[in-house]
Amino acid sequence: MSRIAVVVKGYPRLSETFIAQEILGLERRGIGVLIVALRKPYDPFIHDLHRQISAEVMYLPEYVRDDPARVARAKRWAEKQPTYATAKALFDADFKQQPNADRRRRWAQGCVFAHELPEDISWIYTHYLHTPCSAARYAAHLSGRSWSFSAHAKDIWTSPDWDLKTKINDAAWGVTCTAVNEKYLNGLADDPGKVELLYHGLDFSGFPEPDGEPSARDGSDAPVRLVSVGRAVEKKGYDDLLAALAQLPAKLNWTFTHIGGGELSDVLKGQADALGLSDRITWRGAQPREEVIAACKDADLFVLPSKLARSGDRDGLPNVLMEAQSMGLCCLSTQVSAIPELILDGKTGVLVAPGAPDQLKDALSRLIQAPQTRYELGQAAAKRVRSEFSTDPGLDRLAEKFRKVL
Repeated sequence: MSRIAVVVKGYPRLSETFIAQEILGLERRGIGVLIVALRKPYDPFIHDLHRQISAEVMYLPEYVRDDPARVARAKRWAEKQPTYATAKALFDADFKQQPNADRRRRWAQGCVFAHELPEDISWIYTHYLHTPCSAARYAAHLSGRSWSFSAHAKDIWTSPDWDLKTKINDAAWGVTCTAVNEKYLNGLADDPGKVELLYHGLDFSGFPEPDGEPSARDGSDAPVRLVSVGRAVEKKGYDDLLAALAQLPAKLNWTFTHIGGGELSDVLKGQADALGLSDRITWRGAQPREEVIAACKDADLFVLPSKLARSGDRDGLPNVLMEAQSMGLCCLSTQVSAIPELILDGKTGVLVAPGAPDQLKDALSRLIQAPQTRYELGQAAAKRVRSEFSTDPGLDRLAEKFRKVL
């Protein structure tokens, strides 16, 4: 039986459990997969989820200088293909719009991809509409295969409209993980129905059911345990969270644990030091899912202060919120992107405006002192997320799409 090639930027990645979950779910539904990654992993751990995936991985050269002989062989092969003129014209048109080294690199990766693609690959499916999609699209045209995409967050909101429109119209079909994304991308498409809403959802089998007893911690004695999981990058809003924590009443007793790596880790630690918060904060860095689950089980409140980055980047529907909610952990987040599709303010969690430390402080203060409210919101969240955001419906629909071409 033939397989599909699933294209990702890097593999495996701790921050992309939704992709690993999808690949494993497709395998369990009988869909053969080849993972094609634009770069090798750099995270210090992998999730147990990755160990369950049996698909082989093809790593493309991240840079031409990494393997110039491999790239040269692929380009010589490509020039002899009957599809070359059409594929090269696509690249030339893109390069005219974006004449830089990155675009040349995607053409080189696309040539290697097409040259080395096994014959049993009948479809190319790429995660993200930016760089992985460029390489995948060129490879699809060079190899004479059809292709489709799954769009998420940064790839949408930091890409120019011309690039998104070109790719959407060229693909056979596309899916995206939020209603906000679906509306925006279909607005760019010549065929407004080209992009379908498909929530990633969550496989809840690895997550414990909510505890039956609420915590009594209210900040007056034992510290209320705050936790967050997310990369230390601008769009996660951790600078706002630190500013909010610094404004909390001195009488409140709390601790905060952060899990995740990221380029702003040292900056945030410096900010915490300057605000006099370091003795209450534990920075754990990147951790596998097992440690994330343990930290959430031990916590009283999950906080994710997402906001729009200056580049336009933003969260989509963060898996970590679904994970925390599935365990009955009350979540405090912001009204960004699709987060309000998941968290119903005042019913299954609490939402504040993004980039508003004062509002975040007020919400933190209320929730720290209200264990019964946290418990009720957490229980309601677990019930809703487990019934409406299971991964199975989306995976079933995706698998059916692929069965038609395998």
